[in-house]
Amino acid sequence: MGSHAGVRVEDVSVLDVWSRLETDPGSVLIDVRTRAEWAYVGLADLSSLGKQVVLLEWQSFPDRRIDPGFAAKLQTILDGAGVERGAELFFICRSGGRSRMAAEVMVAAGYARCRNVTEGFEGPLDAQRHRGRVSGWKVAGLPWVQG
Repeated sequence: MGSHAGVRVEDVSVLDVWSRLETDPGSVLIDVRTRAEWAYVGLADLSSLGKQVVLLEWQSFPDRRIDPGFAAKLQTILDGAGVERGAELFFICRSGGRSRMAAEVMVAAGYARCRNVTEGFEGPLDAQRHRGRVSGWKVAGLPWVQG
């Protein structure tokens, strides 16, 4: 694998991501959090856009091991859904860390337009060490559902 130095992954705010998903029929939102997060924290709801979120764990729970087969698995999912190599792909996690790594791996795999959803689904911790209050998909009031 090696380092993905030189890979430029643009950071995009949650509101910009929503408007791009809305206006570009080929764009895709990929949630790389764990199954536990999908179930207990919730999922972005793209049904009003006629889309579904692609769900694929970047790290397995509870050992937090990065899935070495992530790029191959995602490519299979995207190919199966008829997603073009040039499509704009938005990667989201809790607060923007795992999603950036996943986006970089997919740029290296030949998907040039991979973007990182900056604030993620829940955003950073606030002063009380709680998420989901400062920024992120939920705080922005974008549609979501309990997993």
